[in-house]
Amino acid sequence: MAAGIPRIPIPGPKAYNHEVETQGGDKWPAATHQNYLPAWRNTKYPPLEPFTHIDPGHKADPLFPDLHPPGSKHTLINPTIGTKISGVQLSSLSDAGKDQLALLAAQRKVLVFRDQDFADLPIEKALDFGSYFGGLHVHQSSATTASHDQIHIVHRGAGDETWSRFFKGRCSHVSFHTDVITEEQPAGTTFMYILDLPEAGGDTIFADQVQAYNRLSPGFQERLHGLKARYAGPDGGRGGICRRESVVVEHPLVRTHPVTGEKALYFTKGSCQGIIGYKKEESDMLLGFLANHTSGGQDFQVRVKWKKGTVVVWDNRVTSHSSILDWETGERRHLARITPLAEKPFETPFEVV
Repeated sequence: MAAGIPRIPIPGPKAYNHEVETQGGDKWPAATHQNYLPAWRNTKYPPLEPFTHIDPGHKADPLFPDLHPPGSKHTLINPTIGTKISGVQLSSLSDAGKDQLALLAAQRKVLVFRDQDFADLPIEKALDFGSYFGGLHVHQSSATTASHDQIHIVHRGAGDETWSRFFKGRCSHVSFHTDVITEEQPAGTTFMYILDLPEAGGDTIFADQVQAYNRLSPGFQERLHGLKARYAGPDGGRGGICRRESVVVEHPLVRTHPVTGEKALYFTKGSCQGIIGYKKEESDMLLGFLANHTSGGQDFQVRVKWKKGTVVVWDNRVTSHSSILDWETGERRHLARITPLAEKPFETPFEVV
């Protein structure tokens, strides 16, 4: 349990002046979960203070008995990343089961749970579940809900011009990243669940950044060790929303997982200000190579197809991901993310494996 961040930091809704965006007049049915419609509340939060994070995976039974009840099924998606799990209800897991969940997410990188009740839980219960894995992140400027800032909302519906606006200047929407890398202590075990989805499209791709690191030559791996990249958070979002002042942080390009000891590439090119000690052209060249290496590595990626009742659990320390903007029908794609924070990224000395 992370110290220094309340387990469920949920202020009363009366404290806020908020704007709720609805999709009135949609061609498609109204949102299934109205309490999850996106809101941009300009609530002010103090700076995040350093905290001690002990990952629950340290306590886990490596045989995962709570994740293998009678009738459950585990199916590998890719040899190194991704497991589909049925017959396990996340909301019913004991603390021991949650410990095992953290360890399995670290080992398999991405877990896809089907037939879950998360979307129908009261938001407070969903947040209570997530807070077991660390203090819950409040994004500086993104959409939340009208009642809780600890839920990150992803929403696109009828009347949304994202498609036409984006593809006027770009050929592809794919942009791999790790969540909240702009914090001193970014995300660890992370949860996202589907609320509404188009009939086809809107998948999410995940890349195994441990395998991406392992594919590099020993000489290149050694060159990356010791390098740090600089990041700064958003200055404001829709309507100038800025819930907390952004900070400038430095993270290693190679990160070590605190439980498994695996090394992974750790960067987000889009929000990176550059590699410390490198000139712009040098930094751009190296980050460009790493970004292309991740996005082009189909043999260490999985593509998750969302279905009703799906919850995806992934470890942000050892993965990178991108949503897919590939449907033009106007159908609603609506998801909620719970983002527990973890330890400050660190690296261990280079070793030839």
